[in-house]
Amino acid sequence: MIEALKDDRVINELGGRFKFTALVQHRVRQLMEDARPLVERDGRSNFEVAVQEIVEGKITLELAEDADAE
Repeated sequence: MIEALKDDRVINELGGRFKFTALVQHRVRQLMEDARPLVERDGRSNFEVAVQEIVEGKITLELAEDADAE
């Protein structure tokens, strides 16, 4: 899982490390609040699950249209 992050392709597709980190943080919070994982947990931590979901393209960063107008 961490090996997949050595290639910056995933991070660049999201718009950089800050956006990647924000997405991971948001998804970890959802998982901590008992959201259902989109990948097999296989004993992995919430962080590892969130990163795997991002690497597999199961979750993406979506910007609100209102934020673009401001």
